[in-house]
Amino acid sequence: MKVVISSRSFGKINNDAINLLKKSGLETVINPHGKKLSEEEILDLIDENVVGIIAGTEKITEKIITNTPKLKVISRYGVGMENVDLKTAKQKEILVYNTPETPALAVAELTLTLMLSLLKKINKLDRHIREDKWKAEMGNLLTNKKIGILGLGRIGKKLVEFLKPFECSIYAYDIKPDREFVKKHNIKLASAEELIKNSDVITLHLPITEETKNIISVKELDSMKKNTILINTARGQLLDEKALYNTLKEGKIAGAAIDAFQNEPYKGELTRLDNVILTPHIGTATVETRIDMELEATTKMINGLKEKKVL
Repeated sequence: MKVVISSRSFGKINNDAINLLKKSGLETVINPHGKKLSEEEILDLIDENVVGIIAGTEKITEKIITNTPKLKVISRYGVGMENVDLKTAKQKEILVYNTPETPALAVAELTLTLMLSLLKKINKLDRHIREDKWKAEMGNLLTNKKIGILGLGRIGKKLVEFLKPFECSIYAYDIKPDREFVKKHNIKLASAEELIKNSDVITLHLPITEETKNIISVKELDSMKKNTILINTARGQLLDEKALYNTLKEGKIAGAAIDAFQNEPYKGELTRLDNVILTPHIGTATVETRIDMELEATTKMINGLKEKKVL
């Protein structure tokens, strides 16, 4: 019995998760290309003995699922599930898991880092020195700012906890807010429109749905204050990148930091601007987080195969 590991980063730090699979009697087929795999590249790794797939952000399509006749479990190494054809998986009675708990700490830390970097203009000042320019610029405090959090799930909640020492006013939008948490942390619930209009810092932590796709586009960007900074460490599809480029180029908002893009690797127009920080989808890219995510995804794979009586 085999498990295909299609994620490009799985097992790069240590072999604990892979060894756990082997101890359970499973042979592993590991992504050999070191990049995000296409549908055809994943199909090339599959044979009649594959019972499980551990997936990263690559698409697990209907064709992949239907061409893996013994597939019983898909374990998503990450949070979002939009890259897995859940409808086909359900029809085939395939168990699908993800790792929603583990990444929250790392993504919230990155979000806070990007906030402070933009407010202090760290990216611009670093570049000035490298260009032999001793040119200071005035930044801003994070303390007492109005922070708008679009999506008050695990990551949004962790960010709220990190912001406590800064005495910020926290505004949040969520379809199903945890009202006990909201009350405990004195969070002001708001509509997305109200939050976007009034916040000094806006940060995205929403899943991709028909309702959230391009939740930040021309209209929303136009309604932001001139001193606003925008951060997206969630999904690229939440944001209209062309509209953001035009807004930043014209100086209509103060800056942005983007860690997730509609198409990756990103090579678009935002690279031309100096009031935006761009990072290559590193939200969960910490040694500690990746080890924990791998073990969580592996444990769920093994438990799912046991439930399906394969092991």
